[in-house]
Amino acid sequence: MPAKKFIFILNHSFDKPDNAAGALQLATNMKAFDAELDFFLINEGVLIAKKGFAETITWQKKDGFSPIHNLLKTLSEDFGVKFYICASCVKPYGLEGAELIQNAEIKPGSYLGQMLMERQSVSF
Repeated sequence: MPAKKFIFILNHSFDKPDNAAGALQLATNMKAFDAELDFFLINEGVLIAKKGFAETITWQKKDGFSPIHNLLKTLSEDFGVKFYICASCVKPYGLEGAELIQNAEIKPGSYLGQMLMERQSVSF
C-alpha cells in the first residue's frame, strides 16, 4: 500500500505553543508509520524555521507533548522532513538573512497550492 502524502500547514509558534507542539508531535507519530509529509509555515509559524528560535519556546502547557525544539530536530534532522517557509512572511517576521534550521526552504504561496493538489492537508 503506497504511503499517504500530507502537508502540515503551521500558523503558530510562540503565540500558541501547544498548537505548534501538537502539529509537530502528530507529524512525528505519523512518520513512525512511514507517512510522507512536509510542513508549510505561515504567519507566526515561520519563526520556528529560524535556527535557535524553537529553543526559546518554553511555555507549553500540555505536558503530553515533547518540547518543540526536540520535535523539530527529530523531524528535520532524523526524518528529513522539509519545512517550507511562506515567502510573503519572510520580511514581516524578520527572517531576511536569518540562519534557518536544516531542511528549511523559502517558497511562494503558489507552491503550497501545488502541494495541496497532490496531498492531504493538516492545519494547525
